[in-house]
Amino acid sequence: FTVDMPDVTTTPAKPAGSDSAKKSSESVNASIGREATVVIVTCLPALLQPVPTRRDILEATRRISVGDEISIDELMDWLMERQFERVTAVELPGEFCVHGGILDIFPPTESDPIRIELFGDEVESIRSFDAETQRRIKDLTDIAVTATRPVSASDKPSPGDSLKPHAAIAGATESLLDALPQQTIVVLSDLAQAVSEGRIYLQRLSNPIGMYGVDATLARLTDLPSVTVDALAADSFETSCHLPIDTVDRFTGSGRDSLYQLAESLGPEERVLLSCHNEGELHRLTELLTEVDAADNTELASRVSLCAGRIHKGFRLLDRNLVVISDNELFSRSQARTVKSRRRSSDLRAIDTFLDLKDGDLVVHVAQGIAKYRGMAMMDNNGEQEEHLLLEFRDSVMVYVPASLIHLVQKYIGPAKSVPELSRFGGTSWEARKKKVSDAVADMAADMIQLQAERNSKPGLQCQADSQLQEEFEQSFPFTETVDQVSAIADLKADMERTRPMDRLICGDVGFGKTEVAMRAVFKAVDNGRQAAILVPTTVLAEQHYRTFRERMAEYPVNIEMLSRFRSAAEQKQIVQKLAAGGIDVIVGTHRLVSKDITFKNLGLLVIDEEQKFGVRVKERLKHLRRELDILTLTATPIPRTLHMSLLGIRDISSLTTPPRDRMPIETRVGRFDPALIRSAVIREMNRGGQVYFVHNRVHDIHRIADRLRQIVPEASVTIAHGQLNADELELAMLAFVSGKADILLATTIIESGLDIPNANTMVIHQADIYGLADLHQLRGRVGRDRHRAYCYLMLEEGKVVTTTATRRLKAIEEYSELGAGFRIAMRDLE
Repeated sequence: FTVDMPDVTTTPAKPAGSDSAKKSSESVNASIGREATVVIVTCLPALLQPVPTRRDILEATRRISVGDEISIDELMDWLMERQFERVTAVELPGEFCVHGGILDIFPPTESDPIRIELFGDEVESIRSFDAETQRRIKDLTDIAVTATRPVSASDKPSPGDSLKPHAAIAGATESLLDALPQQTIVVLSDLAQAVSEGRIYLQRLSNPIGMYGVDATLARLTDLPSVTVDALAADSFETSCHLPIDTVDRFTGSGRDSLYQLAESLGPEERVLLSCHNEGELHRLTELLTEVDAADNTELASRVSLCAGRIHKGFRLLDRNLVVISDNELFSRSQARTVKSRRRSSDLRAIDTFLDLKDGDLVVHVAQGIAKYRGMAMMDNNGEQEEHLLLEFRDSVMVYVPASLIHLVQKYIGPAKSVPELSRFGGTSWEARKKKVSDAVADMAADMIQLQAERNSKPGLQCQADSQLQEEFEQSFPFTETVDQVSAIADLKADMERTRPMDRLICGDVGFGKTEVAMRAVFKAVDNGRQAAILVPTTVLAEQHYRTFRERMAEYPVNIEMLSRFRSAAEQKQIVQKLAAGGIDVIVGTHRLVSKDITFKNLGLLVIDEEQKFGVRVKERLKHLRRELDILTLTATPIPRTLHMSLLGIRDISSLTTPPRDRMPIETRVGRFDPALIRSAVIREMNRGGQVYFVHNRVHDIHRIADRLRQIVPEASVTIAHGQLNADELELAMLAFVSGKADILLATTIIESGLDIPNANTMVIHQADIYGLADLHQLRGRVGRDRHRAYCYLMLEEGKVVTTTATRRLKAIEEYSELGAGFRIAMRDLE
C-alpha cells in the first residue's frame, strides 16, 4: 500500500483543495491499524505541514455496510455538519446528492464517488461509479466515509518548532510523524538537500506560523529507525554498508551502432540484462542481436539476456559483473511512462451528460425541437427507478425524458443575442425548420463540395498495406496507444490506401497523442517512396517537431530536415536543392515551405499543424494542394469553419479524447492584475521545483514587464523570448528555460504551440482579454503536461473595461478547463 504525501502547495488565494486533503488523510489513515505494509512517499516540506490527528480522523469516519439500517435524513445531517456539500449531481470530492432511495457521495479519501442504494432504511447495495458516465465500476460490501477538511497554516495561531499538536479552527492537528508507529523505518535520501529544501520552503512562505520547524522534524525523524542513502560516505554512521553499484555508460548511437558501443563498454566477464518496454521491442532486439553476431562475430547475443519490463535508469552491479540497462537508454530515447487507456465518458459533443445543464438552459430534442431544461426527477420506468430530464416546451408543456435516452437531447447552440421560440410538443413546425436550415447549410457548403468532388475525381497517391518496417516502427512506440489513437491511425491508413486523396482532421487536446498519429502517417508515406512535409506556424514549434521526429525515427533510414529561420541562408539553399532532388524524406518547416521556390521530387503527404495560425496567402496555397495531395490536419481547437466542414461530413474527422492516466485538469482563474497573487503563484511553483510561463504579447514593453516581475519575485530568474529576437538569441532563451536555469519564461505567443516542458506547470496570461478562444486554450495547453496539478491565471489590466465578447470568451475558457475541452471550446467559438 503506497501513499504520496500531498504537494506542499495550494492554489494562491484559495484553500487547499480536495487532492491535498485526500492524500493527507490517506497518509494518517494508512498508519492506523492497517495490517498491510504501508509505504509513504514524501518530502521534508510536506512533513512541516500539520495534518489532522488520528483521533479526529477516526471520529470523522463513518463506516456503512450492506445490510445496515440507517436513516438517510440523519446521514445527510452528519455529512453537512462535516462540510460536505449537497448538490444535484456528484462530480467532486466532498459532494453528495440524494435521489429517492439512492445516496451518491464522494468521500475525499476515495478516487471515485460511491452510490448507496436503500430499500426503506436498509442498505441494499454499495458500489463505486464513474461520475461522468454514471456507470458501475465495482460492487462493495462496505465503505468508510471520512470527512476531511485540510488545515492550512493560516488556521494556526502559534509558531511551531516543536512536534506537539496545536489547537486549530478545524480541530487538533499534529505532524504526520506523530501518527507513525514507533517501529516505522525511515529511509532518508540526500539528507542535506532535503534540509535545504525545507528551510527554503519556510523562508518563502509569507506566513509560516503553524508550520513545524525543520530541526524538530529532523530530530523526530532520527528518533525512528532510519537508513540514510547518500552518494558520499559518512563516517559518523554507526553502521554503514557500501553498495558496489556504478552508473552505465551513455550511449549515443542508434540501432546496430548502439549494440557495438555496448559490446565495447563491457568488461571481459560482464553480462547484460536488457529490459525492453514491450514484447515488440524484445522481438526486434532478439533479431538485431542475431544479425550483429552474424555480421561481426561479436558473440554479444550470448552475453545479453532480454526481458520485458521497465526500469527508470540502468546500473552496474560490480560484484556480480552485471550491467542492467533499458532499451530506451541503449538507443538514446527519452523515457516514457506507460499510459493506460482511460476512455473519457464523453465524445465531447455539444452536451455529454445532464451535468452540463443548468436550470433554464435551452436544449434541443432531436424529434421535438427547442425546450428549456428544468432539472432532474426520479420516476418509475418499467418498474425501476430512473432519473429523468424535465423539459419545458411551448405553452408550459412538461415532458420527462429518461436519462438512458439523453442522446436525444443536445444543448442549444446559436447566436447569444437572439432567443429562439420554444417548440410546440408534437407539432410539425420543427421538422420544417430543420429542413430549412439544412437547405441553407447545403448552399453555404457548395464550394467546399466542389473542391471535394475535384479531389475524388483525381487519382491519389495510393499507399500499400503496412510493411514489416512499418510494424517495427509502431512497435517501438514507448507508450501504449489509447483507444482513440488506435482508431485514428486505422482511419488515416485506410484513407492513404484508397485511390482518392486523403483530407482528414485530427482533433485532440494538447498532450493527447496527435503527434504520434501524424508520425505513423509520415512513416507510411516515406515507406511507400513518397516525401512528407510538416507545416507548422512558428519556428519554435518547427524546432520541437524536428527534434521529436528525429528522435522517434533515429533507428530507421529516414532523412529528416527543417526549414525555418533557425537555418542560415546557405543552409536553406542546400536544403531546398536536396528537397527537389529527393535527398530529403521528411521536411519540417514554417510558411517557408509553401514559397514559390520550393519544389518536391515526390511529395505525397502534407501534415498541417494548427491551420488556424496561417495567413490568407498560405491557406490559398493549401487549398490548391488539397486537390492532389494527402492532407492531414492536426489541431487542439479546430477553427469554426474547419469544424463546421467536419460536422457536415465534408471533411473526415478523428477525435482524440482519452487523456493520459495521471493527467489532471488545469485550474483556471480569471482576475485583475495582482502582484501579490503573481508572487504567490510563482513561489508556490518554485517550492515544488517547477517553472512558470508569463505571457505578454507586446514586444515594445516586454522588458518593462520583466523588470516588474523581478521586483515582484526577486528570488526568481527571468528569461525573455519573442519573435523579434534573432535565431541564436531565441534558441539561447528557450534552452535556458528548458534546462531549468530560468524560473520564469516571459514570452509572447511564440510559445503557443510546440513547447513540451513537463516541469512548467503554472502560467500567467497578461491582458487575457485580447486573445481568442483558441489562442487561450493553446497557451493554457503549455502547462499540465505532467501528472502535477497545473494552474493558469488569466489576468486583466487594472481599471480596463472588458468588452462583452471578451468576457464571454474568458468565461468559456474558465468553464471548459477539464481534460479534452478543446472540442467544446471550438463548439463555443462556432456559436
